[in-house]
Amino acid sequence: MSPLALTSPTIAVLAVLGVLVLFVGYMAISFLRAARDVSATGEQAPAKPVKVMSRRDFQRRALITSVLVFAAEFGGGTIAFLWPNLRGGFGSLIAAGSLNDIKSQLQATDQPVYNGAGRFYIVPWSGTPGVGQANYPAKGVTQDGIMPLYQRCVHLGCRVPFCTSSKWFECPCHGSKYNFAGEYQLGPAPRGLDRFKVTVDGDQVIVDTSQTVLGPPRGTNTINEPPQGPFCVATG
Repeated sequence: MSPLALTSPTIAVLAVLGVLVLFVGYMAISFLRAARDVSATGEQAPAKPVKVMSRRDFQRRALITSVLVFAAEFGGGTIAFLWPNLRGGFGSLIAAGSLNDIKSQLQATDQPVYNGAGRFYIVPWSGTPGVGQANYPAKGVTQDGIMPLYQRCVHLGCRVPFCTSSKWFECPCHGSKYNFAGEYQLGPAPRGLDRFKVTVDGDQVIVDTSQTVLGPPRGTNTINEPPQGPFCVATG
């Protein structure tokens, strides 16, 4: 990723600096206009009365400056909120790393690989569609034996951690549970964890977090993996 890529804070700072530059430029032009009292021949122009800025004029200019700075900050913040995150933050394409490194980590730890910037887990998937699930998983959410899962519980949106003892994803809010493939197992969740589409460019894994793909319906179980140990979150 280019070091010159714009980030949200950078956009806001640039907007504020732009307004300050305009203000300084305005003051400089005013000073140059005042300097026109000196003639082109170098002779001193007749002295003019020194104009002293009144308190009212000073307060008026200070108020205008404050309004401009506030407008720059507000505008910069708005632009930063609406501007696409070019460094690969959530809502865009995420470079998740090397495919070989991810697979090695999955095998060594027996845990999903978590990506904080993209808010997803990468899990291994080499299962087969179950009965009535000929089109599962959805097209594009798996490639080369891996699959990204959105970290958000589909029940009420809590972040779902991975339980290292049960080897399931377990929501700490209301106890929804999903197997290692993010498929619904227990609790109030209406379906499995949502997915993101993934591609592999060379050896680099690219996850598209701009749009979620709905998780599989209840009853989907492509890996047939029961809990491997005690649950981290008590069942209701």
